[in-house]
This record gives sequence, C-alpha cells and structure tokens, in this order.
Amino acid sequence: MASDADMSSWTDLLHSSSKLVEQAAPSAQFPPLQRNLDQLEALSKKLKSKTLRTEAPSQSIAATRLLAREGINAEQLARDLKSFELKTTFEDVFPAEATSVEEYLQQVHEMAMVSAVQEAQKDNLRNFSDYMMTVLEDDWQKEKRDFLHSMSRISTLPRTNVNESSFGASRSGPILSLTSSPHVSSGPSSMELVPIADKPAIDKKAEAYAEVVRTLNDARQRGLTFKPATAFKSAYESLGLDSSGGKSVTMGKIWHLVQTLMGENSSVPRNVSKKMSLVIGARRHLECGHEKYIMEMIQSHPTQAALGGVVGNLQRIHAFLRIRLRDYGVLDFDAGDARRQPPVDTTWQQIYFCLRTGYYDDARDVASRSRVSYQFASQLAEWITNGGMVSVETASIAAEECEKMFRMGDRAGRGAFDKKKLLLYALISGSRRQIDRLLREQPTLFNTIEDFLWFKLCAVRDSPSVVLNDGVSPYSLDDLQAYLNKFEPSYYTKNGKDPLVYPYVLLLSIQLVPAVLYLSKDIGDEGYNIDAAHIAIVLADHGVLSDVGGTGHKIGVMDAFAESASIIRQYGSLYLRHNNLSVALEYYAQAAATVGGGHLSWSGRGNVDQQRQRTLMMQQLLMEVLLRDGGILLLLGPRGAGEEGELVRFLSNQKDRHQFLVEAARQCQEAGLTDKSIEIQKRIGAFSAALDIINKGLSEAICSLSRGRLDGESRTAGLVHSGNELLETFKYYPHVSLQEREYVLEQETLLRQLETILSIHKLARQEHYLDALREVAKLPFLPFDPVAPDTSADMFQNLSPYVQACVPDLLKVALQCIDNVRDSDGSLRALRTKIVNFLANNLNRNWPRDLYERVARTL
Repeated sequence: MASDADMSSWTDLLHSSSKLVEQAAPSAQFPPLQRNLDQLEALSKKLKSKTLRTEAPSQSIAATRLLAREGINAEQLARDLKSFELKTTFEDVFPAEATSVEEYLQQVHEMAMVSAVQEAQKDNLRNFSDYMMTVLEDDWQKEKRDFLHSMSRISTLPRTNVNESSFGASRSGPILSLTSSPHVSSGPSSMELVPIADKPAIDKKAEAYAEVVRTLNDARQRGLTFKPATAFKSAYESLGLDSSGGKSVTMGKIWHLVQTLMGENSSVPRNVSKKMSLVIGARRHLECGHEKYIMEMIQSHPTQAALGGVVGNLQRIHAFLRIRLRDYGVLDFDAGDARRQPPVDTTWQQIYFCLRTGYYDDARDVASRSRVSYQFASQLAEWITNGGMVSVETASIAAEECEKMFRMGDRAGRGAFDKKKLLLYALISGSRRQIDRLLREQPTLFNTIEDFLWFKLCAVRDSPSVVLNDGVSPYSLDDLQAYLNKFEPSYYTKNGKDPLVYPYVLLLSIQLVPAVLYLSKDIGDEGYNIDAAHIAIVLADHGVLSDVGGTGHKIGVMDAFAESASIIRQYGSLYLRHNNLSVALEYYAQAAATVGGGHLSWSGRGNVDQQRQRTLMMQQLLMEVLLRDGGILLLLGPRGAGEEGELVRFLSNQKDRHQFLVEAARQCQEAGLTDKSIEIQKRIGAFSAALDIINKGLSEAICSLSRGRLDGESRTAGLVHSGNELLETFKYYPHVSLQEREYVLEQETLLRQLETILSIHKLARQEHYLDALREVAKLPFLPFDPVAPDTSADMFQNLSPYVQACVPDLLKVALQCIDNVRDSDGSLRALRTKIVNFLANNLNRNWPRDLYERVARTL
C-alpha cells in the first residue's frame, strides 16, 4: 500500500511540473533547459557539497555574533591567538600579598616540596620502566640459556645403543644419565664414564638418592633401623644445591618437613592417632622454622635484643620481644621499678611466641607464674600434655572466653598485642565458629602463611564427631584442607615464580599424595620429579599413605598406594630402559613394598591382602628385569636358581623362586626368547623341558632351511650346540628324579633323529647325493632300507611331531638325490618303491601337493 501511495505522489508531481512548463513563456534571459533525473541528482549533490564547506556549527556562529556585537573582529582575533604565549610572572609564583619573610620562606618551601615530589614521581616512573626492562631482558636471557642447555644436554645424552631413545621422550621429565649410578650396569653398555665434576646437578642428585635407596632396602631386609627421610635429606644437603635464589621454599626445606612429619627427628606422643601425629609433625616443622627466624632477628639486631650471656629459650623470646615491641615502651620482664613507669604486660605475647617456637614448657611456666594468665595455665597444660587435645569441658570454657572477648571488642587503650590472648583461647577451644570469627574480624592477625597454618594445625582436633556446647563440631583437618584447596596452585606459587610453595602447603595440610603427584609432574631443570619419587618412598615406608585423604582430591586408600607405587615404578623404569638393571631393581623393590604397606611388608607383618599385592607386583617387576639382557645373570647369578643372585633377596623361599622361574621360562618361550627360556629351564633342573624347546626350534629351523632361509644353517648349529651342552650339564646335575631322567633320554633320542635329518640336508646341498641316500636308507625310524622287509605303518605314527614335520622335506631331498644318482644294482629303484609305498600309506596327511606330483613324475 505504501508503494502505491508513493507512485501516485510522483505521478501528481510530474503532472504539475508539466503544467508549469506549458504555462511558462519562453524568455531570452532564461532559456529552457532539459535535464533528466540522473543529471538533477548529480547537480544537487554538487550544490550540497558547496554549502557544507561554508557551513559552521551553531556555537561558532553564536560566538562570532557575540564578538561582533562588542566590536571585535573575529578573524583578527584568530590570527593573533596563533602567536599568543603565556608566561608566568613573579607574582604568579609568589603572590604580592606575601610581604613578610616568613610567608615568603613558607611559599618557597611549599614550591620546593611540590617540585621535589614531581621530580621524584618522574624518577620513579623512569626507574620502574628501566627495572622492568632489565627484568624482561634477564628473563629472556634465562629462558634462552635454559633452552640451549636442554638442547645441548639432550644431544650429548649417553645411550646404550644407537637405536635406543633418550630419556627426553619420557613422561617423567629431566634426563637421568646412567652414569649417575655408582654401580656397574648388569647389561652391555657402551656409555663413556663422565667425571663427577662434569655431571649435571640432576645426575648427582639421582646418584645420591639411588645409594640411599640401596641402603634402605638392605636395612629393611636385615631388619635394621633406618630413617629414610633423614638419609635423603642428608644426601640432598651434601650436594649443595639448596640456593634459595629469592624463593621462600626450597627442596631442603621440604625434606626437613617430610623428616618432621615422619617423626624421625622427634618423638611423637603415643596416645594420638597416626593422622594427629602427622599434624603434630607439621606443627613442629613450623616451630623449628620460627625458632630459626627468631635467632636471625636477634643476630641482626644484637643491641636491641640485649640477649646477654646466659641464653635459654625464654631469654631468646624476651630478646625477640624487645625487638618486636621496641616502640611500646618498657616491657614487664625488663622493668626494674614498676612504680616509676607502668611496664607493658607481655604475658600473652610470651605464651604465644613460646608456643609458636616450640618452647612448650616455657609457655606453661609463663602462664602459671603470671596473675593475668593463671586461669589459662591449666587449659594450656592439658593441651600440651595431650598432644593438642583437650576435654569437651575445657574446650567449652575456652570458647566462652572467646565469646566474652568478642563482645568486649577492642577497648580504648588496649594494645594490639592483646589479640594474642584471643588467639590462644580460640586455639585451645578448637571451635570452628570461634576460629572462623577470629579470622573474619582480625584478617591481619597473621603476617605469613606459616603463622596462619601453624594456628590452624594447632586448632585441629582428631574427633570431628564430638559436638561442643555451642552446637558446632570442632575444627578438623578436612576443614583446613577444604579452605586451602579453594585457591589455585598459581595463587601459592605466584604464577610459577616460587614453585615449591604449593606442594609445601599440601604437605603441611597432610595432603601427602597430592603433593607428590604435583611434584612428579614437574619437567623443569630442577628435577623435582626425582624428589617426588623418593618422597613417595619415604611416605610408603612409614605406612602413612592410608592417612592422606584430602578434601578436593579424590584419592582413596588403595589409590594412594597405587599412585605412589606407580611413581616409584616409573622412575625405576628409566634405569631399566638404559639397561642399569641393578638400580632399577632397587626401585622396583620399593614399588612392590609400597603396595605391601611399607616397611612392615619386608618382614611379612602387613595384612594378607597387602602381602598378596606385594608378591604379585614383585614377581611382575622381577620378570620385567629378568627378560632384559643381563637380567638372568643379575637375578640368578653365575650359576644356580637364584641362590647366588639378587633373586634370593626378594624371594627367599625356594619354592616361590622355583615357581617364579617356571613361569618366567614359559613367558620367555611365548615371547620368542628361546635362549632365555632354555637358560632358565637349565638353571631350575628342568632339562627335559629345555630339550623339548630345543627340539621344537631345531625342527622349525630344519624346515626353514629346506625352504631356502638364509639364517637356517646358523640357527640349527646353535640349537644343536645348546642341546649337546645341556645334555653335558645334565650328566653332572644332582638330585634328578627317575621320571625326569626318562624324559631327558626321550628328548635326547629325538635330538639325535633331528641331527640325522639335518645331516642329510647338508649332504644334499653339498651334492653328495649317494652319501645322503645311504643316510636315508639307514634311518631307523623310517622304513626306507631297500634290503629290509616292510614294517608296519605304526612306526611313523609313534614318531614325535617334531620329526614328522621334517619328513616331507626329507622325502623331497631323497627323490632329488635318486634323480641325480645312476642306479647300477637296482637298489635305488627299491628305495623309490619304499618311498612310494610310504606315501601311499600316509595319504590322509596334509603334506605338500608338489611332493605327490613329484612322486607321480618318477613313476
């Protein structure tokens, strides 16, 4: 409808225009012009462009009109403003009102300060830009050096052979050269020895750790006492690798934490659970770190500390408080005359810092001597005696005291250090409500994450099912773990700048397996995955993997054992891949002990299921080592069935060793490792089984040789030699049963039959056809003697399948020899007849078709 209306309006306009043209009289001044629509549009656009050039905004027009009204020429004013310049005068800087010297100096001072601030801001911006540029350049240079170092290390990595891939392709990260092991590899190796001084730091660390693992395994097998965390920590410290480089957490610090968690450097109360003993260990590590911090503070401020000659734990705390509270005035323990000036009461400060530093007895003495903390002393004594646990009544009293202090708030005149009293009562109460409220209302109470975690660990209770009088369950380890896991790892590591902070926090919050997993995924130049494998060994040896469940990390008990064992096994497989079997075996033993429950599994004191898991994994890993080149020599020794090798260390029972080796021989045979299978069978006295393997291989080799296989001859010679050597060993082997002796004799007969068939093939290839036919005729197990009467067909039925498989090719060779020898006495015709009759009697067999065709041609 709208388009119809537009058309009608255009039609009306055209009609009106036509009428105007008709009415207009032609004029000489204005001649008529003819234009079409396109021309009109072009002319209108041109006219519009001219008007836009002179069009001015409404504000400019209004300003020009205003200036004209006042008699000012706007164009002249615009020209003058182009060369206009503002200059300050003395009065602009120092107003004329400042008539006195004091006011003048005041103004000069203010202007100087403003100028100094402005210049300082400019300098700060310039210095910051220069610093950031320097940091970027340093980071770039470091990245470039690291990249070039990794490339050079990969290119110079020693290999056992040219076809073997390097460790760089491994999942586990940093490369471990086999030169890191002080023991000679059991397998063949063409690697060059690397001087110790030229070894990378990672290789030195791997070598030191491997020696500790070997010592640990030896101690566990002998039932000796050994502290693995202490040994690993000492090995790491001996390398001198722990340079902080601006990092707050180093691997040495983590090893000390692991050592303390396991209780190797301190005694743990007997009346606490395993989980609480780990919590106590984490607290003691933090307390040891704070003691070190206090001593550093005292050494850096000796004058303020005023430690004096007699040094005890409480004297150190007093010296530290002198430094910390130096702006508060005279402290109570330094006040000679309290009547002259009231001293600052530091009772709660002393109790807190004594506890924070691990001086529990001193904290108890301070609390019992002071009137301020007299009531608190009994509660503190109970908490210390019970290893961080108090009764429900004591916890409720402490929670009520917290509520009272929260209601009072910070009254005027109360020092900020009085907050330590609130902190201590919340710690004793263990109430989740009081702890959360304390942290919510006092967010700046803790200066470091170590202080925060120490307070949280002190507040943890081992009985979350107990309900306090406020109706809230006590603060638990799960609460702490859930809170810490709210933050991403990058929050703790500062986006990778301090990479060990996150695993450090996980270990402190008793999330042990997640910490090990995080470290094992590291692929940097520091080799933290090496430390992860050995931390897992320590945790497994102490049997704490069943107490490591953490909120946010879905790891069950069996998963914890499996994860840790997998990390240790993968680390050991790096050595196995490079044929360092002796070191790989030590780590495999630890992986099996991990699933078995730790050091208890070495003495068989673990539960039945864990012992079964350990045995299965140990046998699996031993099999993996045994199938490697040099594995038999390592595990079984130069002779015997493992009594002189490493196998007896891990399978002490003779029956278990025998069953393991029987299974190993079977797997070797299935995998095509005939030589290994034969060697194992010989070691355990299974000569008939070994001869059976040799005869089977010899039968297959004879068939391959007759079909033109190039390697058939060398293979048959090796098998015949092995069989004869085995029979020679059998003659002097003690304790052979009668049944086994009969089986060996049968296999020996079979071996001689196959040897005869092999000799016939060799004579035929050497074109000694007559000699070959003589040997065919003399075969006692085939009816081919021309002068002998025909025997029953059952003779062939009773032959071994290995000999039966060689008969078709033997018949072909016999027929070939007959064709190449002249029959002077008719014996060859008789032999051919014997062969034809033999084939006729065995038509039911699936023998090659060309054999029958050849016989038909001879007829």
